[in-house]
Amino acid sequence: MSQTGVQARRSAVYLLDQVLGEGRLMSELIGAGALDKLQPADRATAQRLATETLRGIERADRLLQKHLQKYPPLTVHNALRIATVELCQGGAAHGIVNSAVEIVGANKRTASMKGLVNAVLRKIAATGVELWPTLRTPRMPKWIRDPLVAAYGNDVVAKMEVAHFAGAPLDLMAKGDHGALQRSLGGELLENNTVRLTDAGQVSMLPGFKRGSWWVQDAAASIPVQVLDPKEGESVLELCAAPGGKTMQIAATGAQVRAVDSSKNRMVRVRENLKRTRFKAELVVGDALEETGSWDVILLDAPCSATGTMRRHPDLPFAKDGSEFGELIDLQSQMLDHAIGLLKPGGRLVFCTCSLLPDEGECQVEDALARHSDISTDVAALKVPGVDPAWITEEGGLRLRPDYWADKGGMDGFYIACLRKS
Repeated sequence: MSQTGVQARRSAVYLLDQVLGEGRLMSELIGAGALDKLQPADRATAQRLATETLRGIERADRLLQKHLQKYPPLTVHNALRIATVELCQGGAAHGIVNSAVEIVGANKRTASMKGLVNAVLRKIAATGVELWPTLRTPRMPKWIRDPLVAAYGNDVVAKMEVAHFAGAPLDLMAKGDHGALQRSLGGELLENNTVRLTDAGQVSMLPGFKRGSWWVQDAAASIPVQVLDPKEGESVLELCAAPGGKTMQIAATGAQVRAVDSSKNRMVRVRENLKRTRFKAELVVGDALEETGSWDVILLDAPCSATGTMRRHPDLPFAKDGSEFGELIDLQSQMLDHAIGLLKPGGRLVFCTCSLLPDEGECQVEDALARHSDISTDVAALKVPGVDPAWITEEGGLRLRPDYWADKGGMDGFYIACLRKS
């Protein structure tokens, strides 16, 4: 962080203003250059502060309520939230409070609230560290919590919320020897050969990044390709490929992959990652529903609500409201039917979504099986290292949840099914 920390904290406030006020995702904001003017260390700090505040926003607001008659304008509120989270995590009060006061004071519309900010944060500094752990684990917003409770029950959702609040470690996939990567960077080598790091710091500064020795990919996100099990020399069609982690996984096996995605901007990232890791793939910017041909091996990572990634992206439940669910579910169904139509007899198709909602996973496969009499689920393909057989679902898919591997730091929520055509 810079000497005063003001620039990083000001940028964190901006990120929260955009997420909570405009419904924008942090990944979109950062991709559009929201933090580009900051030094690398401040850039990482701004993103960390915004992320940690979103995770703990319920607790921060409960503490602030004790000292406010009503909530102030959003920018002031967000400055208070960020400072509260920092203070309750044991940060030095002097710098945190002064930064918040300076940020609020720099805006003519909020400058009159400097005194309020200073007074409130001094009270938080005196009691916050002690009170913070006594507050309940923050809950998801009702728009996503209610359907998850209906699907899994209160106890399971509460475990998910514990995982979300804890955040996510950094998972890496090695280009070569996973054991060598673990020995080089430390951390833990998981059962599925993911190397897991805690407190990794700035990713681009880790050994091996520039050489392309590894790429970042949550452990759960690596399982669909392990289920697909591509072989050297096989031709694989990957639909909805960006941001490219699975593309690199497939390429690493020696298979030839045609990676298709509709987003030109997201495909730029795929191309950059392939260049860094020196993998080869055919990249196509286009509509998956317009793909033609006949394939033995297909991976469809369908567009979805991304609710399974909330432990890594706590902005998601605040930037979205669930209004797009119906449209996404219809699109998934169309894409699954189209992919089945591209599959050769005897071929295999892995369908997956990074969603916790059964409508975007279990129900999609149940309905597809009813529509296509020549398709069946391959349960044996799901039994890859690290997968508990209890995670296999009634229709023959695999349900991953953030509270799984709780003693190791959890995993993203995913649904995965391997379909075979007779």
